[in-house]
Amino acid sequence: MKKEINIYQPHLARIIKIHPQIPGHRLFQVKFENDEVSRHFTYKPGQFMELTVFGSGEAPFSLSSSPTRPGILEFCIRQTGKVTNSLFELSPNSLVGLRGPYGNGFAIEKLENNDLLIVAGGLGAAPLRSLLWYVLDTREKFREVILMYGGRNPDDMLFKYELLDLLDSPEMKCLLTVDRDDSGSWPACIGPVTALFDRVKVNPNSTYAAICGPPVMYKYVFEKLFERNFSYDRILMSLERHMKCGVGKCGHCAIGSKYICIDGPIFAYQETLELPEKV
Repeated sequence: MKKEINIYQPHLARIIKIHPQIPGHRLFQVKFENDEVSRHFTYKPGQFMELTVFGSGEAPFSLSSSPTRPGILEFCIRQTGKVTNSLFELSPNSLVGLRGPYGNGFAIEKLENNDLLIVAGGLGAAPLRSLLWYVLDTREKFREVILMYGGRNPDDMLFKYELLDLLDSPEMKCLLTVDRDDSGSWPACIGPVTALFDRVKVNPNSTYAAICGPPVMYKYVFEKLFERNFSYDRILMSLERHMKCGVGKCGHCAIGSKYICIDGPIFAYQETLELPEKV
């Protein structure tokens, strides 16, 4: 029986490895110092953690790893402010603080025995990577799996090489695209991520769509899904970028009556209709 971890208690964790990604982005692999915490800790794809850099503060980051691969937690982080600037100065073996997990994550039990369409753009690949690896590690629980991921150019694609390895995977259909390819060596598609919809057939009655990307992307992806008669409850989106404290106290992520950190960060489209701002 799993021991329940106090999500409000910070725990020491050690940076194991740091993998450079695209410019200004790094994948941090982190492990709890306490073996008991590491052994009992679990989370859902789509959830996030508060990471502390001692002397600089803390910030929320989505988990990019999957709970099917315990022991190591992964965070794909963009250098964008005080906390991340200090984090990028750290090296492997440095200590940080972690508390969580927070948020609702994806309702995996609803997704099981359905088709799954994952649509990502830019940094949106970071939280959706957790869902992708979870699905691939428990492949027998899901029906058809399709990934669509778009970037500005090949050098701006997160996890490029591991995703390119999935292009010929028999386990899923992986569609990658870039807005432009000046090198002429890109082996996949060229064009907006919405153009990839013309390459697949999806059944709206048996498919859940999971979406994360820049704000401009959502509108056009929604249009493609509505053209295919997706119901609002089968369109899931991540609004994680609005968060700060993680527990609904600072009010930073309040949109209308919702707190993104506790009511989300994963929302069905129908839940956002009352919000003054969706993305």
